Amino acid sequence: MIKVHYANNLPKKSNEQCATAPCANMSNLHFHGLHVSPKSPQDDVLTMMSMPGESLDYKVIIPPSAPPGLYWYHTHPHGESARQDLDGMSGAIVVEGIDRYYPELRQMRERVIVLRDRDIEGSDNATRERTLQQVEVPAAPCGAATDQRPERVFTANGELRPRITINPGERQFWRIVNASPDRYADLQLSGQQLEIVALDGMPLSYHGQHGTRQKVDHVLVSPAGRIEAIVTGPRPGSATTLSTRCVNTGPDGDANPAMVIADVGPAKVNTPMQTMPLIAGPAVYRQFSRQKIQKLELSAPDYTVTFTEDKSSFYINGQKFSMQSGPMLRVKVGSMQHWRIINATKELHPFHIHQVHFLAYAENGSPLDSAEWLDTVNVPYDNGTVDLVMDFTDPIIKGMSVFHCHLLNHEDKGMMAKILFE
Repeated sequence: MIKVHYANNLPKKSNEQCATAPCANMSNLHFHGLHVSPKSPQDDVLTMMSMPGESLDYKVIIPPSAPPGLYWYHTHPHGESARQDLDGMSGAIVVEGIDRYYPELRQMRERVIVLRDRDIEGSDNATRERTLQQVEVPAAPCGAATDQRPERVFTANGELRPRITINPGERQFWRIVNASPDRYADLQLSGQQLEIVALDGMPLSYHGQHGTRQKVDHVLVSPAGRIEAIVTGPRPGSATTLSTRCVNTGPDGDANPAMVIADVGPAKVNTPMQTMPLIAGPAVYRQFSRQKIQKLELSAPDYTVTFTEDKSSFYINGQKFSMQSGPMLRVKVGSMQHWRIINATKELHPFHIHQVHFLAYAENGSPLDSAEWLDTVNVPYDNGTVDLVMDFTDPIIKGMSVFHCHLLNHEDKGMMAKILFE
């Protein structure tokens, strides 16, 4: 259980500009990725809201069968989410127990790394150039974005290009969350592979694939995405970095260039670091028959979500979100559905739905090399598609929830819709 007394001590009058108007500093919390109730006082982003000077009390019940892994919380006031997330109003949540699926993790030292933005848009030219040089942003253009000037750079746990310490040959367990409101991270560890054991808080073996893991040279982590991976310390004397590669966000997207996030190597002075706690009990697996999944994958979509935009607003299925609107659709709890997400714009959009994970199995009509259970998925631009198997079988999700683009500025400007689980 998570119990939080959330006091809104933001100033009553803000000098900041939010998505469509001056910020009012209203605020609340979203417990991203957790399979919990959308009803108050749990993961309710629609009716629970505090103004400056007010407070909220959350009591979020996490069931014993919840997938163990990395989740996160961030504020979710419609119209002000992007600004507050950019200002740092977020943090990591770890549901313990992933060692039940991967016992070797118990012997490893553990790191939780939160990627956030440092805004350099308002900096003077000298400071801006010095920052871009520090994180080694290339001068060459990145992707098809019209404006190639990066407005922000990544930090790791609030530091610009810190040193992540690991001894040569040592295996550590890294949990990384992309807490940026709108930046993609195509993560790579130079000269090393990442051995991924969980994505978006879901162990790769949670659905019955015992011992499943992926070894990759790099992995795209969309805004709100998470990876949990085993890394191996580089050879002595090697100049190793954790970095993000260039991400082509499309002609209408924002600049998302390559940059160094952190240096990686031995510590000059050894400091204590926590290891994975031992969680008693067997692993819990949630298995669906392959026949049932294939039947859904081969069926016509039960629902189609289409992202569109114009110069001022963003839409789902032609509708701009309003707090006063009813649900865009109703879904019976206990069902599974085939959804298709269409991106009819010229920039990337990450699709996210509250309360559940889904199986992403196809992109642009072609099966993915590896279907994965996620809570946030990237949708290619220029009429790109992703196909998903939606899992609405857990009775805990009953209530009014939402799905939206997780570029939070887009969500703030209307790219969100209500869904009623009944």
